Amino acid sequence: MTITLPRRWRDPLDVIFPRSCVHCAGLVEGGELRHLCDHCTRQLFVVTEPHCTTCGHPYFGEMEVNRLCPHCEALVPCFGAGKTAVLLKGPGRALIHALKYHHALQVLEDIIAIMAMVPGYGDYLRGAILVPVPLHPRKLRERRYNQSLLLAECCAQVAGPTTVVQELLCRVVDTESQTHYDRVARQKNLKNAFALAPAAAINSAQRYLLVDDVFTTGSTLNACATVLRRAGAAQLDVITFGHG
Repeated sequence: MTITLPRRWRDPLDVIFPRSCVHCAGLVEGGELRHLCDHCTRQLFVVTEPHCTTCGHPYFGEMEVNRLCPHCEALVPCFGAGKTAVLLKGPGRALIHALKYHHALQVLEDIIAIMAMVPGYGDYLRGAILVPVPLHPRKLRERRYNQSLLLAECCAQVAGPTTVVQELLCRVVDTESQTHYDRVARQKNLKNAFALAPAAAINSAQRYLLVDDVFTTGSTLNACATVLRRAGAAQLDVITFGHG
């Protein structure tokens, strides 16, 4: 996790090293967030009620009336509920891409701030054991960190001391990137890709929350949830930062 400097130190540094917005590359001057300008901050789509209780995507129009969610209607979830913070478009996508692909760990402080402003996000996290979706060792060596673990630590910071992070899963198959696969191909690609970590212990009385950066089809989360269910996790939900 990155260290956040006290404001009395950050502000003078901002004069010497002006910050640029990770979305539009414009100058960031003040505002709620440190790595999105005011204009891009206003473009963030923060998810509020009503939303799908399985994947967290907000309901719009006809969906709101009929409560049919096209994003997860073909999914047979091995987990209970799901929640997300933002829709993965525009500035929300820029934050995740900066973290995943450009080693921009500094955006984590904005991600924490955004999580804290999402209605019900902290309450949903509170008291759970947060289980990050693991990376394969090869991918971890390449990226040097697991973004889902960092996001789980952000979630724990938002939720408070009753919420802890435990790395209970490992990735045993080095699968290709899921970005360009449809739901069926993703499910096939992820079959048996995850396993319980060595010495991991599951308490059936404890609530577990799988943490990933993005909910797309739910295939990765579902593959992880299957492993935890088989190991005895009775209370199992999921949470992501972005949806899309």
